[in-house]
Amino acid sequence: MDFNKIRKFCRVFRIILGTALIIAAVVTGTTWLYIGIIPLIAGITNFCPLCLITKKCDLPQNQE
Repeated sequence: MDFNKIRKFCRVFRIILGTALIIAAVVTGTTWLYIGIIPLIAGITNFCPLCLITKKCDLPQNQE
């Protein structure tokens, strides 16, 4: 299983989800949708606090 492909998919998915939620917040005026900032930042920085807590998203340390 290639973990790098999964990580790339998750990163792109988070950026798209975050952007969509922010656009929906601007269009509808619903302030709760600004929560899209969290997945957007997680996708851009490639850091997920939830993965840090649950340890379920970790990639293998040294893939050679």
